Amino acid sequence: MSEEKNLKTASVLSFERKLDPSDALFFSGNWSNKSDDKAWQPIHLREKSVRGTISNRLKKGEADPAKLNAAIEKPNLQTVDVATLPFDSDTLKVEFTLRVLGGVGEPAACNSMEYRSKLVATISHYIDTHGLDILGNRYAANLANGRFLWRNRLGADAISIQITRLSGDESTLVGVFDALAHPLRQFEEKSVSEELEALAKLITAGLAGQEHVLLRVKAFIRMGEGQEVFPSQELLLDKGKSTKSRFLYSVGQDEKAIAAIHSQKIGNALRTIDTWYPDAEINGPIAVEPYGSVTTQGVAYRQPKAKKDFYSLLDAWVLKDKEPTIEDQHFVAAVLVRGGVFGDAS
Repeated sequence: MSEEKNLKTASVLSFERKLDPSDALFFSGNWSNKSDDKAWQPIHLREKSVRGTISNRLKKGEADPAKLNAAIEKPNLQTVDVATLPFDSDTLKVEFTLRVLGGVGEPAACNSMEYRSKLVATISHYIDTHGLDILGNRYAANLANGRFLWRNRLGADAISIQITRLSGDESTLVGVFDALAHPLRQFEEKSVSEELEALAKLITAGLAGQEHVLLRVKAFIRMGEGQEVFPSQELLLDKGKSTKSRFLYSVGQDEKAIAAIHSQKIGNALRTIDTWYPDAEINGPIAVEPYGSVTTQGVAYRQPKAKKDFYSLLDAWVLKDKEPTIEDQHFVAAVLVRGGVFGDAS
């Protein structure tokens, strides 16, 4: 029996993420001052105490009329974090940097040289055959359409996204994009404009290790004076004695803390390119995850029983030489760009 047939998945196997965004900071200003960096002021969090009403479903034990009245008539007092534009500013600016790294398919850690060699050869063959253009085009599209803005994108009057390439002390404009003119639910196989094509080629070159790529992304969202904006919400596992019911994310300390979106949430938006899973035509693109998990829907779209999850596809490809469909090959490569720890659990 050949050594290759005895090949097993390495027990230690990890990959670094190849799209590495920073946190995204929030600033306020006016649409007419998009080109003047000095005209923008940081947005800070503040607390608001409100007297709400009870609107959640009641427990079965509260169906008793006396208890029901007592439960729903009392006020719902709560303190929350909020972030808003000032009343002399109509535009939110969201700014972050994005580093694109090469070496797709090369493990950061692997304790089996045989497995590593086969894995690298397999992914290299994929890159030589199909290239990384499909992935690069889709990552570029998610920068151009402003998917990373999440709720801040909804209801905006206009969104302009400026992307520059940083190199030492110099910066070069890559493109300016009207986010609302770029769709969220579909991807073109080829870029639809010269600027988007240039951005896609730059990201692809970075993933291929051909160029050092560091981008600065500035998104200007015209929302209206005084409107609420939406940083990331913090997940507190231990609230202790705090009475605050909503904590928002900020970068910095005390009065200088600036409202922000987590880098993980930016990364999730950028890798929302998976339209190769079974229900994609109905559900639209989802973030690239090994099991196609969408926690907001409580669904994993890539079930192991259907052999559409990352581990089933990778093992069949590397260990058994069963080449997946082209779409599934794109998915496997995208998971490797995402990075993670994928060693054999046994």
